[in-house]
Amino acid sequence: MANYRYELRQTSGQLTSGVITADSLITATRMLRSQGGYILSLKAVMRPRTGGLQGLLSMNFQLGPSAKDILNFTSQLAVMIKAGISIRSALDGIVDQVENVKFRGILEQVKRDVEAGKPFSEALSRFPKVFSPLYINMVRASELSGSFGSMLERVSDYLNQQIDTRAQVRGAMVYPIIIAIMAVSTTVFLLTYVLPKFVAIFEGKEAVLPLPTKTVLALSYMMRTYWYAILGVVASLAWLFFWGINTERGRAWWDQVKLMLPVLKRLCRCLYISRSMHTMGELVNAGVPMLDTISITANISGNTLYKRMWRLVYVAVKQGKKISTPLVGCPLLPKSVVQMINSGEESGKLAEVLGDISEYYQKELKNVIRMVTAMIEPLMIVMMGFVVGFIAMSIILPIFKLSSLVK
Repeated sequence: MANYRYELRQTSGQLTSGVITADSLITATRMLRSQGGYILSLKAVMRPRTGGLQGLLSMNFQLGPSAKDILNFTSQLAVMIKAGISIRSALDGIVDQVENVKFRGILEQVKRDVEAGKPFSEALSRFPKVFSPLYINMVRASELSGSFGSMLERVSDYLNQQIDTRAQVRGAMVYPIIIAIMAVSTTVFLLTYVLPKFVAIFEGKEAVLPLPTKTVLALSYMMRTYWYAILGVVASLAWLFFWGINTERGRAWWDQVKLMLPVLKRLCRCLYISRSMHTMGELVNAGVPMLDTISITANISGNTLYKRMWRLVYVAVKQGKKISTPLVGCPLLPKSVVQMINSGEESGKLAEVLGDISEYYQKELKNVIRMVTAMIEPLMIVMMGFVVGFIAMSIILPIFKLSSLVK
């Protein structure tokens, strides 16, 4: 719970002020609104800043704002603006309760710019790494149309859906990664700790050992003797891969591979289409110019091939063509999606059509994630069982063979 200082103008015109206790700024706003009247200001009572070494460390080493921080800020601002609180008072109330030190500094600068008379969208545009072009353009459009509060609510819903989508995709990847780590760890343990205990039994009998046993023993010897070289090679390959996909050509290659792999391509396709359609639909609804809408959609698509596709659309629209014209025959979008976009342009309901497409592919993405998770689980278990079984068989087979020779 926290304390909030408020100023309230009653319906009778009387000014009242005081301190209210609530679990969040949004709750405090709703409690005051239930009393009637107009909220003039609402601000968290200043908490003492963390001092000493801990405060210094948090100032210097705390990471920048996360997507969740930006979502919380937008949600709180939307509620306060819709409650009738001015943008200056709303920012003043939100800044003091922001936990992230760097984000608090950014919001304090935004507040100073707004107090100096700059539009809110212009103040946000000074921090393009924190507030995306979509965020800034939707705010700018709402300032022109006078729908600031409702637009912030829509931005908040958009950010929330994007966070949920990322969480779903990451969640689908967590289980296979854990199984893969367990499989590798088990294999390394068997080869470097368990298998060497049987080496003494097989010494001098190499001629009668089966091929699987010879292979496993050679692999075990290499891992125990040249482990530092193996670690170096693995680390170098990992570094080379991540360095490569951060270059322009490497990123294009990796984005193409993701759309070709049997299991991954359907998941990525649903993700890119849903994200693009949702972004474009929100921007069209907000009244953002079409060329700006397509440019922003291209930049947030998340895949080099889709980015090129939307840039081709940008050029076509700039020449006076429809959005659907350059998309005809494009392998990155199903024909049904192109037809729906075309019908939306013809009927003047493009934003609604884009929203429907986004919702469909959002549901499809959830189904694909469930399917991929269900399919990968037994596949990884079978692979792990095969590796462990192969090593166990390589140990047991020569023991049986040596026993029969002794008899």
